[in-house]
Amino acid sequence: MFRLLIFLLFLPFLGVSQQKFTVSGYIKDAANGEALIGATIYVKALSTGATTNVYGFYSLTLPADNYDIEISYIGFATQASSLVLNENTRLDIELEAEGKQLEEVVITSTREQEGVKSMEMSTNRLDIKTILKIPSFLGEPDVIKSIQQLPGVSTVGEGASGFNVRGGSVGQNLILLDEATVYNSSHLLGFFSVFNPDAVKDTKLYKGAVPAQFGGRIASLLDVRMKEGNNKDYEVNGGIGTIFSRAAVEGPLFQGNGSFIVAGRRSYADVLARPFVDLLKEGGALNFYDLTGKANYNINKRNRIFISGYTGRDRFFFDKNQGFSWGNNTGTIRWNKIFNDRLFANFSGIFSRYDYSLRFGENDLDNFKWKSSIRNVTFKPSFSYFVNANNEISFGAEVNYYSFEPANASGATNGNQIDISLPEKYNLESALYIGNSQRLSKKIAVDYGLRYSYFAGYGPGTQYTYNDTIPGRRRTPVSEKTFEAGEVTSTYQNFEPRFSIKAELNDVSSIKASYNRMAQYLHLISNTTASNPLDVWTPSSNNTKPELSDQWAIGYFRDFGKEKMFEFSVETYYRKTQNQIDYIDGADLLINEFLEGDLLPGQWRAYGLEFYLQKKVGRFTGWAAYTLARTELKIKGINRDAWYAARFDQTHNLKLSGFYDLNKRWSASANFTLISGTPSTFPTSRFVVQGMLVPYNALESRNNVRLPAYHRLDVSFRLEGKTVKRNGKVRNHSDHWVFGVYNLYARKNPFSIYFTQGKDRVAQGAPINSEARQLSIIGTVIPSVSYNFKF
Repeated sequence: MFRLLIFLLFLPFLGVSQQKFTVSGYIKDAANGEALIGATIYVKALSTGATTNVYGFYSLTLPADNYDIEISYIGFATQASSLVLNENTRLDIELEAEGKQLEEVVITSTREQEGVKSMEMSTNRLDIKTILKIPSFLGEPDVIKSIQQLPGVSTVGEGASGFNVRGGSVGQNLILLDEATVYNSSHLLGFFSVFNPDAVKDTKLYKGAVPAQFGGRIASLLDVRMKEGNNKDYEVNGGIGTIFSRAAVEGPLFQGNGSFIVAGRRSYADVLARPFVDLLKEGGALNFYDLTGKANYNINKRNRIFISGYTGRDRFFFDKNQGFSWGNNTGTIRWNKIFNDRLFANFSGIFSRYDYSLRFGENDLDNFKWKSSIRNVTFKPSFSYFVNANNEISFGAEVNYYSFEPANASGATNGNQIDISLPEKYNLESALYIGNSQRLSKKIAVDYGLRYSYFAGYGPGTQYTYNDTIPGRRRTPVSEKTFEAGEVTSTYQNFEPRFSIKAELNDVSSIKASYNRMAQYLHLISNTTASNPLDVWTPSSNNTKPELSDQWAIGYFRDFGKEKMFEFSVETYYRKTQNQIDYIDGADLLINEFLEGDLLPGQWRAYGLEFYLQKKVGRFTGWAAYTLARTELKIKGINRDAWYAARFDQTHNLKLSGFYDLNKRWSASANFTLISGTPSTFPTSRFVVQGMLVPYNALESRNNVRLPAYHRLDVSFRLEGKTVKRNGKVRNHSDHWVFGVYNLYARKNPFSIYFTQGKDRVAQGAPINSEARQLSIIGTVIPSVSYNFKF
């Protein structure tokens, strides 16, 4: 396998020598100078072309000649022009949005065929324009809620943090905001995400076929890219909603050689309710805020620097002394360097931190305090070498240094303070990678690469060795070893090959296949119904091995209809994982020095079939996504060592999203969701102790019952503001209203079901009755209205 990869990597350099030149540059939005990610430049005569990277840069090497070229991007008018290539040429291009006329270029109506022509599979991209159309909770556009409308993506219920991809857990998703890791992507316990839509440019979800430059998680990669800011005009936009308001300011810097954007949000439900709610009058709080910023500067045509950052926090306090809070902080500094027309590089320095704090007790004599955090600092050099029109080689490295603070905790009783803190942990994760995107012929293309990852733990700290016991029982430490600062406590290393292939059957259809291996060295410890802010991250150690995942996928892609307005795809996948973590019954996961004794490693498998149908043009657009899937675990000591369904296993998952332009000012949109109920563990028998009913799982089964199916319909209507004043003059700003209804028919979807016994004592010998009770996070209609503006 390794010999084959090495041969393929050097194959691009073995061609016949002839005089060639390179055309390269950036493709941007003409309105604001934003780089366009994934824009294409196409050479008709050679049936070849290039695609811009995440910074909008492209490079295309061709034999010297005169060419007709087309430059295109979804939602923008395609430009057609001539290119005389007799020397290396810098060609920066600006595209106008569809509907606007250009004076010096020809506009064509060629439709993009991303699904059929692109190398990518198991990948979905949502631009911010689409996200803004999707009906959302309380009328607020949301990145995470939007991607949950895609095939293979789900959640265990309303109010659940994060998302699940192809059966993976929330902690198995790598979420990046301008390359910085986001450890908790939710505000208000999962109802909103940390991504401000006013600052987001592009969102891309990899469910498989992950490029070699990414690693560290085994389920998916969500790559969120921030706007760079308008480098031509100052601009203010924002919105006033039911529960929070947002605002963003952007504009040029350094006479157009740079730009900036600053965007902020703050919820105010507790402020409005304070006069009417006693808890809030006494210092209680239920709110969140976040601030996102980015700036860039073009030093010259070959050098550009970026700096971006995010800070956000949630506060949930019962009074001024009791409650908890959590938040993320990220920062990224990047330097784009064009060494020559074919070699593009980016150097990134990244900081990321997630922390939470918990505090109870009305005074200093009796209280409990707990703080926890995870921090990492990253350096990431990456290079792209554009060998020729058929080959693009990427290579680079990544170094992450982690600091884990599992618990800085103390309790006080009658003034007696007890410190129950756990020691910090320190780890280094590094990687080298190389990959190549290669076109073998007009019909066949391949992507292949190799990632080598290394993970090490460092002192100071204590390492425990646990006893062997009956599988499923708590293990206890039998020996320990102390390490000084800087001493290596454990190491792991893995090779992670990646491969994908595309074969075009004809002009409107193709088949694709992929394989990738991923290694994950960090583990999110959570055994609750849904991930919550108090979950703990822990690194691999001598007792906890890294999770290793292998995924295979194959798919069929087709465009059809007038102007190829319909896109259809079907993919099937199978993924198996080694060292998947689950927990013993009654596991103690919080502030537990001997946590590893409660963890159980095992096997995990997920397999499924994903259907996707999208209508891309016309007054009515939208998509239908259906997933048939299973996710199962097999762990010694659980479920009598037999396979059992994972907590987030959902057999059927149907999502319908539709958008309709009623007229020039009014538009409507709707979402419908229908998902199989998630598994839950119910007792199989019971016994009675002194008149009290005690449930008991006699079969030792795990996740033996499914909750009722989840279904919900959301609708929204958008009213565009008038573009012309009464005096006939054009308005210098735009605005619109959004009227929405979440859960239109008031479905009470079950989040969990539990059993209770009546409060009254039962006479001796009389039967004891118990009842099942359903918890629904939202069981009613939620109307909303929001006003959005831009000037």
